[in-house]
Amino acid sequence: MAVTKRPLPELLAPAGDMARLRMALRFGADAVYVGGTAFGMRAGPKNFSLQELEAAAQLVHGAGKKLYLTLNTTPTNAEMDALPDYVRQLRTVPLDAVIVADIGVLATVKRLLPDVEIHMSTQVGVMNYETAAQLHEMGASRVVLARELSIDDMARIRSRVPDTLSLEAFVHGAMCMSVSGRCLLSQYLAGRDANRGQCAQPCRWGYYLMEEKRPGQYFPIFEDERGSYILNAKDLCLIEYADRLWQAGIDSFKIEGRAKSEYYTAVVTGAWRRAMDQLALDPGHYRCPPELLEELQKVSHRQYSTGFAFGTPEQGQFYETGGYVRTWDIAAVAERCADGMAEVTVRNKFCVGDTLEAVQPGEDTFPLTVTALFTMDGAPRDSAPHPMERLRMPVTRPVKPGSILRIEKRER
Repeated sequence: MAVTKRPLPELLAPAGDMARLRMALRFGADAVYVGGTAFGMRAGPKNFSLQELEAAAQLVHGAGKKLYLTLNTTPTNAEMDALPDYVRQLRTVPLDAVIVADIGVLATVKRLLPDVEIHMSTQVGVMNYETAAQLHEMGASRVVLARELSIDDMARIRSRVPDTLSLEAFVHGAMCMSVSGRCLLSQYLAGRDANRGQCAQPCRWGYYLMEEKRPGQYFPIFEDERGSYILNAKDLCLIEYADRLWQAGIDSFKIEGRAKSEYYTAVVTGAWRRAMDQLALDPGHYRCPPELLEELQKVSHRQYSTGFAFGTPEQGQFYETGGYVRTWDIAAVAERCADGMAEVTVRNKFCVGDTLEAVQPGEDTFPLTVTALFTMDGAPRDSAPHPMERLRMPVTRPVKPGSILRIEKRER
């Protein structure tokens, strides 16, 4: 493979709240994208108030990283009336970019926040170089390419647009069965508009067939008793092809998951950080370390695929279930470690005698057996059942502050 002379891509991680933002930074993100309290495509997460955005910007910039805000819904007339006031409020926040999916929103942001870069969301569905170039002419500094593009198509777009236009692509996370996520199923079936961040994910539901002259009689279109998940897309994972994406001219590798947990944010960001560091060491002979693939199996995910990276996928849907594979949980977060004792904040129950894994930024995981637990006052404990309680535990190896201690899920 020819070695590209382009700079190493940016690693862009999601954050649904301040805790997840800290994890993204700690585990190696170059930039973080977040949502505000309005006009964002994820209504489920806590998201960020104006004051929280200001605090987030201070934290991100203090780490030498970048902060992007999503304004990527498609506003109605009434919502467009409210948009200018919301955008004006953002003047107090030193954002690096705003992500938009609507031409009217682009024009509004360009007029009211002239010094902030504009990134066009994947919701726009940029499938060709002419669309990308025209959006650049309108004021966009970056386009997030449609998820339906192959790596070869991405490379062709890169070759036909100005170097001043940055290209971003999703490299990991959930996929939508609709073109670039512009879905109407949720609005019709659940009254929740996916294009306003309220998706009920009906594509993950099980379905049966009913013949109109035999109401109430349901006929299976599935291979087991759980139903048919004919719309259920697999998750995307392109970590083995980071070199191909870089060679194609992608400037930013984007991880999906603003609604995912801080554990997901930490592990996926950390795995991709290590992969990209490996890519930088020897660009012409990149091989994804197998332990990183193993790490990505230990977060909540659906069955992985390469999506459209190599053309239309033959097996892009997963028909057996609409749920996630969840084999590990976060047990605690390490706060400090000294003199053979670690202070941890509990997230999920664990007990004396359990074996945990310590997940540290930039390093391999290692096992950690819980030999004892103590309250901060020194009282012994047999277990840690209370989320957010601070406890102390002996460790035979130092654990970095901010590391995650995880536990394999017990069979019920």
